[in-house]
Amino acid sequence: MRALVIDDSRTMRVVLRRILQGCDFEVYEAGDGLEALDVLRDVGQADVALIDYNMPRMNGLDFIRAVRRDGMYRGLCLMMVTSESEADKVAAALAAGAHEYVMKPFTSEIIIEKLGLLGLLTA
Repeated sequence: MRALVIDDSRTMRVVLRRILQGCDFEVYEAGDGLEALDVLRDVGQADVALIDYNMPRMNGLDFIRAVRRDGMYRGLCLMMVTSESEADKVAAALAAGAHEYVMKPFTSEIIIEKLGLLGLLTA
């Protein structure tokens, strides 16, 4: 399985990479939504993207919208992992096509639970 971690914080990318690698994911990283679109074009389909909301150049919500406009990424599961907790931002992300929404700070167990809910973990 392949995962893409999209966050402008290098530290957060490292944390999420370790969790995902512990679940046997091949992990790619991007510092913003535009870079993430480039990564997807370069490596092909990923199974899941974990996306921060606030990033430079292209934020997480705009990334979700861009991916959902492109039929090539129809099967990509999208999980927002962010400190944004306002109900309107959660609703906007889910309405745009995110499958899950995780608030920072989080535990590895929460990320693993969400991956399981998305059907991305084998027994």
